[in-house]
Amino acid sequence: MATTAGNPATGSFAPTGTGAVGAGTGSPAAAAGLPVITRAHQVTPADARELSTLFFARLRTLPEGSAPYQYARNTLIEMNMALVQFAARRFRSRTGSGAGAGAEMEDVVQAGTIGLIKAIDRFDPDRGVEFSTLALPYITGEIKRHFRDTTWAVRVPRRLQELRLDLAKARDELSATLGRAPTVKEMATRLDLDEESVVEGLVAANGYSTETLDAPLHAEDAPAPGRHHARPLGDSAGETDRAIELFEDLHALGPLLKELPERDRTILYLRFGREMTQADIGAELGLSQMQVSRILTRVLTALRTGMLAA
Repeated sequence: MATTAGNPATGSFAPTGTGAVGAGTGSPAAAAGLPVITRAHQVTPADARELSTLFFARLRTLPEGSAPYQYARNTLIEMNMALVQFAARRFRSRTGSGAGAGAEMEDVVQAGTIGLIKAIDRFDPDRGVEFSTLALPYITGEIKRHFRDTTWAVRVPRRLQELRLDLAKARDELSATLGRAPTVKEMATRLDLDEESVVEGLVAANGYSTETLDAPLHAEDAPAPGRHHARPLGDSAGETDRAIELFEDLHALGPLLKELPERDRTILYLRFGREMTQADIGAELGLSQMQVSRILTRVLTALRTGMLAA
């Protein structure tokens, strides 16, 4: 990689390296008093540190939004992408190893680049701190935020996502201390939370990951050499039991029926229990068919409303 000789203030530079750094006239680089870096992404980390010091110093003096400002800022981003790659490698295990792992890693790098840009915009060279010291926490923070927002199988509120991490840490620490799994009360005491919040966090944690219905039901069901099919989890999934729904409906209907007047219950029994026509019910109770119809409509509407409210 190249270093430069010359006066940054005048824009006169003499490239002394591989050609990644050069001199330019009439370009944004020249207007900024900076070297032309044609392959910024190939700059070595050591050279990136040296050149970044120069670029940050000039960036502060340039009008924001101007072409020289954009050149300096964009070059800083490209030169320091190695920091993003370094941080992203720490999360490689969380991107999987299947066919989509490459695309997932690209998403991680994009998230880290957002953190890098934020660090560049906030960096103050006068504080005497290395840029990487500020940039890495920003980059890592954005990558963690990416995983927090995208890896949950079911969308849950941010506070519950963060609570899951606290609960996992408290559970591990208490398990090591107690020699057993902690109770909800013990975790609530450890985190200074009420038990209801702990339960809510534990329930929400179930939405972090899901299992495909095509996965083998048990380890012994995995395909053996020469076998191409295994019993999938979906084969054991039950269907909606209509009898259970009927039981729930009857359970909710019972108290409502007890509240009805005796005549209304009798009409319901004759109509739905003995399957009599409205005319036959009217003849048995001394009512007209129209009266029976109106009573049935009123009673059924009231029962339906009561069941929906239950």
